[in-house]
Amino acid sequence: MIRAFLFDLDGTLVDSLADIAGAMNEALGEAGAPTHAPEAYRRFVGEGVDVLARRAAPPAIAGDDARRAALVARYQAIYAGRLTRETRPYPGVPELVASLRARGLPLGVLSNKPDPATRLLVAALFPAGSFAAVRGQRPGVPRKPDPGAALALAAELGREPAEIAFVGDTSVDVRTARAAGMLAVGVRWGFRPDELGEAGADLLVDEPAALASL
Repeated sequence: MIRAFLFDLDGTLVDSLADIAGAMNEALGEAGAPTHAPEAYRRFVGEGVDVLARRAAPPAIAGDDARRAALVARYQAIYAGRLTRETRPYPGVPELVASLRARGLPLGVLSNKPDPATRLLVAALFPAGSFAAVRGQRPGVPRKPDPGAALALAAELGREPAEIAFVGDTSVDVRTARAAGMLAVGVRWGFRPDELGEAGADLLVDEPAALASL
């Protein structure tokens, strides 16, 4: 029986693609580098901000540690100023979260987005108390798909891994769930639904309400 949920953030709880793309394109433009269509960022995101920069930047910047670090810093500064300009929860997600909380189920968020931005975004878009624990990428903590952070959150929620559904929109989330011994649930409304089945998702859902039946 599922007794708790862990959610990825970008592409799962919220549609943040336009703000991520807009911030990185602005940073790239300032660096004199080519920009990308917002849809391209579906393939760039999901594995942390450094990987985002490596994928979005041309080789001269992506392969240069100092220039890439400068791009990341500029991106983060721009993104902080437009965190919720266009980002919103997916339709049905606020209702799902409220329903699960009303049933007494502990909920958590685990993202590869930097921890400060993760916390700010969740606080801005969801009522206080919606999630018992919210974690983003932190120094010294391996990012997903390493299962360590997910297992630590399971302990915080007071549940065994097998009692937790890990819900995400990319293969990174599926691999995290499987490595942690959790139910791997893929959402088809997110950024990369095409890779969920091949990654080994235990369950695929088309709309948030379907998660309530777990």
